[in-house]
Amino acid sequence: MSTERSGFLLIDKPAGITSHDVVGKVRRLYGTRRVGHTGTLDPMATGLLVILVGRAAKAAEYLTVKKKTYRAVLRLGMTTDTEDVTGQILKTSGDIPSKEQVISVAKTFEGEILQTPPMYSALKVGGQKLVDLARKGVEIERTPRPVTVYSLSCDPLENGDFALQVSCSAGTYIRTLCADIGKKLGCGGVMAALRRTETGEFSLEESITLEQLEAMEEEARFSKLMPIDALFADLAAVKLPAFYEKLCRSGCEIYQKKIGADHPLETRVRLCDAQGRFFALGEVREYDEGLAIKPLKQFDI
Repeated sequence: MSTERSGFLLIDKPAGITSHDVVGKVRRLYGTRRVGHTGTLDPMATGLLVILVGRAAKAAEYLTVKKKTYRAVLRLGMTTDTEDVTGQILKTSGDIPSKEQVISVAKTFEGEILQTPPMYSALKVGGQKLVDLARKGVEIERTPRPVTVYSLSCDPLENGDFALQVSCSAGTYIRTLCADIGKKLGCGGVMAALRRTETGEFSLEESITLEQLEAMEEEARFSKLMPIDALFADLAAVKLPAFYEKLCRSGCEIYQKKIGADHPLETRVRLCDAQGRFFALGEVREYDEGLAIKPLKQFDI
């Protein structure tokens, strides 16, 4: 069992730096290369960034599917190459629809929608980031993909902009949402501000800033690491007797009927030892002799 200090942090990312910049700072502060995050925020964006430290970094691939919530500002009458106010202006329009029209059109984007990923994004196509191609002046065909907007509110601001509150599936681009609303209104639109307030069950209210983290003594900084199993708090826990724990740690599937479990196919679970200590993430799969829990990733080795 590893003695490496591991866990995760909820960071309030400031504007002006990349998510990778935050990872770099955390690597330095915790003295480990094993640091990751669960969802990129653009440099202009602020808010909640879940940072994974040590063994927790292995959880990244299982956490990016979490629901996200954002506060954004929509500015109408403008179209840019980046779909936000930092980009090059392509078109402007003074023909801005009424507040009622804007609110009505924005609400039509609730539910499952198709989005074309923006060129200025970290999405990789053929091993290259779209943003790197965009900076070279290259634009490639992108396939629209389904995303879900669970809820969307739109409220007028005094300066003519609109405040959006968006709860959506992972992979949703709020910049593209703003651009698509503007396109449907016929006047163009861009994102003027963005702040992520929730990722899965984690809230911005629980976060700390990089400045606060840097000001701490080492032990206080390590005490801020939240336990890895809290990343999977929404999953059912399965306690394994010592014999089955040993099999599981060797990568063997554990038939549910042998341990008195009855979780549906494809259910993910927290695997714990007999004392309830989390050590692995598992998934229910179908085998010749029935449903069994297959360990996906072990976190204490």
